[in-house]
Amino acid sequence: MMHHISRLSLLLGATAALLFPSCQTPPPMGYEELPEVIQERNQLRDDLIRLLPEEQKNNPAAIKEAQQLADISYKAAAAIGRINKPTRWPGWRNNAAINSSYNWALERGLCWHYQHDMYRELRRTPLTFFQPGCCVYKEKTSREHNCVYLAAKNDGWPHAIILDAWKRGGRLVTLKDDDIDHDYWADKYKVTEWLDLVYPLGHSYPIEHWATVRSDEHWSKHLPSYTAEAQVSKQGRLMQENMRQGLQERNGNPVPY
Repeated sequence: MMHHISRLSLLLGATAALLFPSCQTPPPMGYEELPEVIQERNQLRDDLIRLLPEEQKNNPAAIKEAQQLADISYKAAAAIGRINKPTRWPGWRNNAAINSSYNWALERGLCWHYQHDMYRELRRTPLTFFQPGCCVYKEKTSREHNCVYLAAKNDGWPHAIILDAWKRGGRLVTLKDDDIDHDYWADKYKVTEWLDLVYPLGHSYPIEHWATVRSDEHWSKHLPSYTAEAQVSKQGRLMQENMRQGLQERNGNPVPY
């Protein structure tokens, strides 16, 4: 259950994040219920509906599914940000802390971590009118950036809306179909296919579950979390403990939203 917190506290927290970006913090509890964020959720709903074929745009079931996806996207992004605990601005400074073996290193929080986590959350509910996927910006360059997208069922990339939970540490950023530069953005269908196997449609994995964990051999080596080697690794054991604690705190609920 979401903690109750005064609107004033939430507004002050959101204002501080804008005025003092030197320390990027995750969204506070209740951020996704702020009036301006609810407005963004409704805008995403409308943008999703525009992706549908004409004969589906006024379908009440399609509209309901678009709203559910919009709400889940913002709530999941905020929850993922709180779990990954970004502490540095800009985002690449968090990346430097993650790609390190020093004691001050962060466990997770790379853009593709957020991609995997967002995709996991979008696979919790069977969908009739929409489908999620993975995409990448300037792949295999120093500016590579990984996100997820939502598209109409039986249409798909490139007619999609990109969801970026990483850029602002859990405060969702969206990129509409008309604004996507397809010279630089590309579908990452192999990642989508793999994540479909990790997270079957309608799965109930806790939000603390990771598709991959870091190998004990080196910070840059990552293993599918379902492998035996991953499960006995330091980060694999941490993931299992995080899942246990999370489920206990939420009375068995896999998500905190």
